[in-house]
Amino acid sequence: MKRRVVLYLVTLTIPLLLGLTVWQATRYAELEQEVKDLEAIQEEWIESNKRLIMEIAVLSSPERIAYIAEYELGLSKKQPEEVLQVRIKGTTHTDG
Repeated sequence: MKRRVVLYLVTLTIPLLLGLTVWQATRYAELEQEVKDLEAIQEEWIESNKRLIMEIAVLSSPERIAYIAEYELGLSKKQPEEVLQVRIKGTTHTDG
């Protein structure tokens, strides 16, 4: 009798273990695809950030700013002799 119970338990356990293995394999495949999708999104963001950094470098270049100041805003660079510095006595001034 005990032997039959053990045999039934083993017979029932094997399909359960096989089912668990199939479930784990399916879940692994889903997670693997999710990781691949996230890596692709991350790569897109990295490329987008690289493009934005390059655009910032171009837009903030001193040559571009000088061009805009001179030709679009009508500004001109002053020579040192054209600059008047005003200092008030009793105050301390530190550069930096």
